[in-house]
Amino acid sequence: MTSVEAKSTQGVGRPRTFNQEQALDRAMHIFWAKGYEGASIHDLTRAMGLQPASLYAAFGNKQAMFERALAHYLAGPAAFMSAALRGPTAFAVAERILRETAEALTARRARYGCMTIQAALVGGEETKPVRQKLVRLRVRAQNALRKRFEQAKSEGDLPEDADAPGLADFITCVFQGMTVQAINGSGREQLLRIARTALRAWPSQSSPSDGNIGSLGPGRS
Repeated sequence: MTSVEAKSTQGVGRPRTFNQEQALDRAMHIFWAKGYEGASIHDLTRAMGLQPASLYAAFGNKQAMFERALAHYLAGPAAFMSAALRGPTAFAVAERILRETAEALTARRARYGCMTIQAALVGGEETKPVRQKLVRLRVRAQNALRKRFEQAKSEGDLPEDADAPGLADFITCVFQGMTVQAINGSGREQLLRIARTALRAWPSQSSPSDGNIGSLGPGRS
């Protein structure tokens, strides 16, 4: 675990240490819940247990802190998205993305939707660089999914007439819609039901029977 020294603003200013990974995790949840613009320095310092001077000394300005918190999110709660691309079939890729989206969105403290969406919902001109960065991340993820489905088509895993870009768009729209449903209060089983329904539209050559699709659920909500 990484510890960072930060100057205390109390007493004689003796240095104290804090766990940087834990602080980033707390910052991530604030940005995730409130968005980039909605997260104030007061919100962040209170959650992280730091004084403003210590926060700036350790993490730089708000945008730099957000980018580090975003990297923490992509390597943690959202890591399954890139891991899913290594699935043995295109269907396995899509199934894992939707199943783990349902799991992640209903985990404790995670009913905020997707951080790359939630953090960029509103913002003025000064937040435009952050919003543009998040758009690029989402487009990059969608392009990676498209390339994986095109690979599956070239390997014969998907039918010759399968629309790989259309499938990537479809799966992306489904898991993004699931984030909205989670914010609205949908539980795990409701989100898994959405996933099962979506996967029944999979090209018939490579999709399993409805019984196998049903293995996505049921579960606690």
